[in-house]
Amino acid sequence: MRFNDAIVGAVFMLLAGVMIAITFTFPPFPGQKYGPSLFPRILAGGIILCSAFLILRGWKARRDSGDPWLELAGWIREPRRVASFALMLAAMVFYLLASDPLGFIPTAFLIQLVLFLWFGVRPVTAVLVAVGMTIAVQYFFGNLMRVPLPRGILDSVL
Repeated sequence: MRFNDAIVGAVFMLLAGVMIAITFTFPPFPGQKYGPSLFPRILAGGIILCSAFLILRGWKARRDSGDPWLELAGWIREPRRVASFALMLAAMVFYLLASDPLGFIPTAFLIQLVLFLWFGVRPVTAVLVAVGMTIAVQYFFGNLMRVPLPRGILDSVL
């Protein structure tokens, strides 16, 4: 599936506008002329500028060669590939909903295991890689990077 650049640019411009709007809720730093909203606003300004170029390029391509607004890829006609795409989206939603009550480790393990099995990895290999990657990601983000990953049901163990 391919969207015309004008549509992609408009979506990113809208998201950058939302990002700027959210920064108005950030508290200022006392005694400083700038605060935590400065960097997101600079970033959003850059996104808006790049989005404007995308919109212009999309309009020009549509005008010059008649490019469609949306072009469906061949995989959209294959049910298994559509299901794979939907499963990836479902995995993200599952993580958002389940990571707090279950915790990062069980949630990440379950997501990886389901995806590995769906994509045809042998069960023993799927379990071993899911365990190994879950431990590696937990160690990297939780210990080295100090990202507070949700503990969930393992709160008393961790």
